[in-house]
Amino acid sequence: MNAQVALPIFLLAAAGFLSSAGSRVIDPLLSVIAADFATTVPAVSVVVAAYTLPYGLFQIAIGPVGDRVGKLRVVLWALVAFAIGTGACAFASGVLSLAALRVVAGAASAAIIPVAMAYVADAVPYAERQVTLSRFLNGIVLSQLVAGPLGGIFGQYVGWRGVFVLLAIGGFGLALGLALRRRHLPDPRNQGGSLSLNNFIVMARHAGARRILIFGMLDGMLLMGCFPFLAPYMHEAFGLSYASVGLVLASFGIGALAYTRNARRLVPRLGEGGCALVGGLLMAAAVAAGVLVPVWWVFIPVEAAMGLGFYMLHGVMQARATELLPHARATAVSAFAFVLFLGQSIGALVIGFAIAHAGYRMAFLLDAATILIFCVALRRILRSAPA
Repeated sequence: MNAQVALPIFLLAAAGFLSSAGSRVIDPLLSVIAADFATTVPAVSVVVAAYTLPYGLFQIAIGPVGDRVGKLRVVLWALVAFAIGTGACAFASGVLSLAALRVVAGAASAAIIPVAMAYVADAVPYAERQVTLSRFLNGIVLSQLVAGPLGGIFGQYVGWRGVFVLLAIGGFGLALGLALRRRHLPDPRNQGGSLSLNNFIVMARHAGARRILIFGMLDGMLLMGCFPFLAPYMHEAFGLSYASVGLVLASFGIGALAYTRNARRLVPRLGEGGCALVGGLLMAAAVAAGVLVPVWWVFIPVEAAMGLGFYMLHGVMQARATELLPHARATAVSAFAFVLFLGQSIGALVIGFAIAHAGYRMAFLLDAATILIFCVALRRILRSAPA
């Protein structure tokens, strides 16, 4: 396949936007939903986990399906299922029914990003892959930048039910566009493959694959584990409203966007090891600066540095994940996404425990120190085992 001509990168990036937006758009709507159902925000917060938990768990199952029946076909089915589940949320009669429908939407969404990434990896040589994947990441980054604010704006003017209707319309529209484009694109299948666990066993037995998956889990633990605690820290330390905190956190997307727009220059200049090292250093410095500098506005450049640093390091990991099983890339990328999600969950628990017993400052400084060790070790592994 000629990736520059035939690859439906815009449609796949838009699908990634919808998948990510389906998770993030709910945050500013919790209070509105709670008021509509005459309950509390903590009671409604179950709808957040109802999306993210099946999203993480279904990663491990959907990869082999993509390899077996065709990756674009799976992304297409997932978009339709996402649109149906999300659209149905608009008609939920209570918290439990809304949570159940969010489970459907989250499970469907699980198939979109990793399987789309695997399709891109099939189409693009490894030397160009990280740069091309950065174009795909534009959709996810844009969602991180605007989904929360747009959710709040649309929620105010069309109601929370209207937000779900708009997401569903977007899902059906993208599914139609991909269905029309798919007619003219190859969508290879692993005809000899099966839906067994054999490919996961192959990765578990391969030392290089094990290292990437272990470092993927550490990526989630150390780099993503601190994310949930940034908002409450800013609220408690500086007395910022959550609306103000939300705007500050949007700076993460600015840094991430800087990566996607400059990956074509950064990756050849620094190499994979250099990107991982510089990205980790940026993340560690930003996490430490956030708790050492006693003014709230420092979190604007801190969040931007986190966005740039995270994607510089994470982009390398994602590119390596696409080579774990060249004959079954959807399985490999889904496995990587699963361990990343698992690591994020463990990291949140560990950092939460550290905050409870040592406070925000010590917990964040320990995380920053561990990120330093992590990025140096990752650079050594990348240099000793080139792709």
